[in-house]
Amino acid sequence: MSFSFKDQVALITGAASGMGLATANAFAAAGASVVMADISEEAVKAAAAALNDAGYKALGIRCDVANIDEVKAMVDQAVATFGRIDVAFNNAGVQSPVAETALADPEDYDFVMDVNLRGIWNCMKYELIQMKKQGSGAIVNNSSLGGLVGIAERGIYHASKHGVVGLTKSAGLEYAPQNIRVNAICPGIIETPMVSGMLESQPEAMAELMKDVPIKRLGRAEEIADAVLWLCSPASSFVIGHALPVDGGYTVR
Repeated sequence: MSFSFKDQVALITGAASGMGLATANAFAAAGASVVMADISEEAVKAAAAALNDAGYKALGIRCDVANIDEVKAMVDQAVATFGRIDVAFNNAGVQSPVAETALADPEDYDFVMDVNLRGIWNCMKYELIQMKKQGSGAIVNNSSLGGLVGIAERGIYHASKHGVVGLTKSAGLEYAPQNIRVNAICPGIIETPMVSGMLESQPEAMAELMKDVPIKRLGRAEEIADAVLWLCSPASSFVIGHALPVDGGYTVR
C-alpha cells in the first residue's frame, strides 16, 4: 500500500535515528515536507540535510520534548517555515533502567515520565492548537508493547507508556468531532539504537523477551513507519483513539 502526503507537512520527534528517522524518510518519500526534531542538534540537522540533498523538503530542529517552551518554539518554527502541520508522530522517548519497583531511583522515575509522558502531552498540546486552527490533522503517539502489558523490573517505563495510551484515548474522543484524529502505535522490540544498547547491556533479559516474540525476529524501523503513515492517511479515516500493536505478536497472548 502506498500513501501520498503531497502538499502536507509532517512533524516527527526523536527524528535523528531509529523509528523517528525511518518515519521522517517515509513521509518525505510520500511527498510531505518534513519537520524533524530531536534532542541531538547535530544529528537531526544532519538527517534533515540528507533529505534536502536528496531533493526533499526537510527542517531539522533541536528540541527537548520534556521542555514545554522548547516544544512550543518547535511548533512555531514548523508553522513559520511550512505554514501548517498536517500530521505528527510524537516518537521521542527513553528507556528506564531495569529495577525492582521498590528499589527504582526516584530520579529515573522523574526523567522517564518527563520525556515519555509529559513530552507527549507537551507536543500534543501545541500540535492540537495548530490543527484546530486549520480544522484538520492526524497525530500518532509512540507508546510501546509496554503500554499494553507489564514486565517485571520495567515498571517505570511501562507506566509511562500506559499513560501515553490513556492520553491518546482521551484526546481521540475530544478531537474527533473537530476533524482531528489521535491514535497511538505500540511497537514491539524494534531494531533501533535504543534496543541495540539494551541487547549489549542486558543480554539475558533481552533474550528472555525475545522468547515471547512469535515471529522470532526483531522488528524493523521501516515497519513502524509503514504503520504510522497508515494511521495518518485517509485509509484509516475511521480509526480514532486506537493503540495499534506492531510487535510481531508479542501482545497477542
